[in-house]
Amino acid sequence: MNDLVRQEVAGEVTILTLDSPGSRNALSGALLAQLRAALAGALDDPGCRVIVLTGAGPAFCAGADLKESRTSPAAAPELFPEILQLIWDSGKPVICRVNGSARAGGIGLIAACDIAVASQSATFAFSEVRIGATPAIIAVPCLRRMSPRAAAEYFLTGEAFDAQRAVEIGLLTTAVPKIQLDEEVARYMDLLLRGAPGALAATKEVLRVAGSVPVASGLARMAELSAARFASEECQQGMAAFAEKREPDWAARRPRGRS
Repeated sequence: MNDLVRQEVAGEVTILTLDSPGSRNALSGALLAQLRAALAGALDDPGCRVIVLTGAGPAFCAGADLKESRTSPAAAPELFPEILQLIWDSGKPVICRVNGSARAGGIGLIAACDIAVASQSATFAFSEVRIGATPAIIAVPCLRRMSPRAAAEYFLTGEAFDAQRAVEIGLLTTAVPKIQLDEEVARYMDLLLRGAPGALAATKEVLRVAGSVPVASGLARMAELSAARFASEECQQGMAAFAEKREPDWAARRPRGRS
């Protein structure tokens, strides 16, 4: 099987690259299977603290592989929800480096990630309705990021929009000139590596849960989580480092090297 997802380790960061530029990194069954395996491997790797997802070539991801979908409609849908769930539930922060255009399912990948940095030249479109399909699976992460009015507009019309508009409606964290894309991604990588691994995982839980539960039960649950974090060995070490005006161990680690 051809390598459709390339994996690279840079220090404590694992970079996963969709590497099928001839198909604009379309989500074929084979690519999705490799992406699921690569994500699971990065999540299980104790040396990995941050994951970056990006694409090779001029596009980030064109969405479903339509050629494959015409002959084998069930090949991708059974894998795609698992991948979105892996990214969304990951205890490790996931950055999406949006190197180029994204369509349909590719936008779902972007929405599932914690931070999304795009080239200003990237364009986006929920093109499903124009081929008789619907943005169903990707609606789950997208509707948790985008404003409802914008989602209705772009889901229903299929109209393309630019990176600045994607920032305005909540789909992207930021958009920068293409020449600055790697620099901006690296800035976020450095910021995330300053956070304690356990604290980052707990904060991702806060982001997933706190806004969707009743206030009383939410406050009780978050109070328990807060107390557990303050009592943790990690937090005790972090507070000691702060008092001693030094970096905590997790922020002072040297990179593992590059492979």
